[in-house]
Amino acid sequence: MSRPGNSGSRLRVAAGHTGPPGLRGTAPGTTGRRDEAEMKIGIIGAGNIGGNLTRRLTALGHDVSVANSRGPRTLTGLAEETGATPVRVEEAARGAEVVVVTVPVKAVPGLPSGLFDEAAEGVAVIDTGNYYPQQRDGRIAAIEDEDLTESRWTERQLGHPVIKAFNGTYAQDILDRGRPAGHPDRMALPVAGDDEAAKRKVRALIDELGFDTVDAGGLDDSWRQQPGTPVYGLRGGTDAVVKALSEASPQRPAEFRG
Repeated sequence: MSRPGNSGSRLRVAAGHTGPPGLRGTAPGTTGRRDEAEMKIGIIGAGNIGGNLTRRLTALGHDVSVANSRGPRTLTGLAEETGATPVRVEEAARGAEVVVVTVPVKAVPGLPSGLFDEAAEGVAVIDTGNYYPQQRDGRIAAIEDEDLTESRWTERQLGHPVIKAFNGTYAQDILDRGRPAGHPDRMALPVAGDDEAAKRKVRALIDELGFDTVDAGGLDDSWRQQPGTPVYGLRGGTDAVVKALSEASPQRPAEFRG
């Protein structure tokens, strides 16, 4: 099994569930299938997570544009498979109501400035990223020395609020593990962020994909779902996710320090 990360997370919901401050399992939607208006969605990054989100979101009837660092011509196969529109990174957010940024953390500062200038008003930006200093990204001083959460650092690089989701999900689970609302095996995904309207939009979209969600608090609380925490890579329902988030330690594990 490949590691989760710029590749994934999970979900389940129980109304009224409580945990530590900010940890709430609720159902923003009820069906887990496409019964709302089509949305325009941009996906930046066509790796494991980005590719499988493209597959699932187009299947749900959304208008998906997908971009990667190598250019639209390298996305012909994915476009033919899914019906998504391959675009340049600079165009991925144009008119989008939701944008998924699913690139290696070290690549975030290299994304174009003004990336969201032509996005729809109130665009929700999802950050799926994980900081792997030893394995991939190198040491990022602001994350480690300033004790920033990974997504807070990403938000600062992008210049736009982000919602942290899918960072602990296995990419294959996006294709295989979606279940109808109320199914006993429905997984839950933690979702963290400061913009409540954007968070609701993201949680509703995840519900469409067939997963429940747990509100994991604001972006400064998102250390609870970073690599090395109990919820990272967890395949469980709402109760299990709430418990795992409550048991997380703010101390970054040695294998995830630079």
